[in-house]
Amino acid sequence: MPFRIVRNDITRMDTDAIVNTANAAPIVGPGCDSAVYNAAGYDELLRYRTEKIGCADEGEVFITPGFMLKAKYIIHAVSPYFIDGDRGEEEKLRSCYRKSLQLARNKGLRSVAFPLISTGSFGYPREEGMRIAVDEIHAFLLKNDPQNDMDVILVVFTDNAADLGEKLYPDLESYIDSNYVEAQIREEYGWYSDQAFFSPEPRAEKRGKAVPPGSGKLKSRFTESIFRRDRKSSEAGLCGAAMPAPAQAVPNREEESYDALYEFGAHESRLEERIKHLSDTFSQYLIYLINSKNMENADVYKRAIVDKKTFSKIKNNVDYHPQKLTALCLCIGAKLNLDESKDLLARAGYALSPCDKVDVIFSYFIENEIYDMIELDIQLEEHGLPCIIS
Repeated sequence: MPFRIVRNDITRMDTDAIVNTANAAPIVGPGCDSAVYNAAGYDELLRYRTEKIGCADEGEVFITPGFMLKAKYIIHAVSPYFIDGDRGEEEKLRSCYRKSLQLARNKGLRSVAFPLISTGSFGYPREEGMRIAVDEIHAFLLKNDPQNDMDVILVVFTDNAADLGEKLYPDLESYIDSNYVEAQIREEYGWYSDQAFFSPEPRAEKRGKAVPPGSGKLKSRFTESIFRRDRKSSEAGLCGAAMPAPAQAVPNREEESYDALYEFGAHESRLEERIKHLSDTFSQYLIYLINSKNMENADVYKRAIVDKKTFSKIKNNVDYHPQKLTALCLCIGAKLNLDESKDLLARAGYALSPCDKVDVIFSYFIENEIYDMIELDIQLEEHGLPCIIS
């Protein structure tokens, strides 16, 4: 696996070298730079930098021993400060990746771990920084590593990313269970049949499978909740007892009528707008959605981590047919809700399948308005699925 993305602390990576986001002068900055110096041995590393390296220009790289790190070497990439994007920041950032990889190759190193250079205290936009990192790493490996003998790891670790990962992971697991697992059960046994959910032995016997005693009582959590709800309703009806209604304040009919009319008018307007775009292609509908949300095209494809050339093809060719993963990424980039995502995907002939874990994970992120392709890609990797970015 020559290139992958992981969530970790760069100072703990057990690779031949790690890359540090260095300052032009021999001083220690906040964030990654400070963490690397502290883990390697602050005084010893700073003395080495001051006495043997001195100052260096943005976009240049130099190498030092790893000292107390697991990594044998530290490649220091002098990282550009992001001001407005018009002062050569991108080329300097690309230079950091290219020259770090070339230096590692020249030293005969077999593995190197990068942080997302410049995206912390240096202020580079995170998604754009990721896109540049992926571009440069892919280009280098394609040109200089045909045998796939260099392992390049992009390490994503910030307090926000770590907190988000820890927060969403249990919820995501539950979401996968109640969607993907449920879909697998439906595919295996059918839907809402007593034989399928409560007495599967006859169907299993037809397939020649041995069924353990009591397995006919097994149900998914989702199915069990439906069964409990339906049974409670049935029992209430059989016993002739109505469920008590909660006490409510006396409604203001005039306000309710006004709110209802206002809401109806808003819905009617949105419906008319949607009807206007019934025949839109994927390209036309995507641009419509972007414009309706007052977004810039560049913000969308950068957030989606989709190449600018690919987005231009989609925009300029109304009949362009994107790959499904590209379409899914653009749903994230345009911050679409679930209905909008399904509608957009359908125009390219795709659907969100509950039997596909990639689709289920995308659905979770969209439903919960987590429009972070980097975190989504990490979750794919942590679930043993092919990554999109790398």
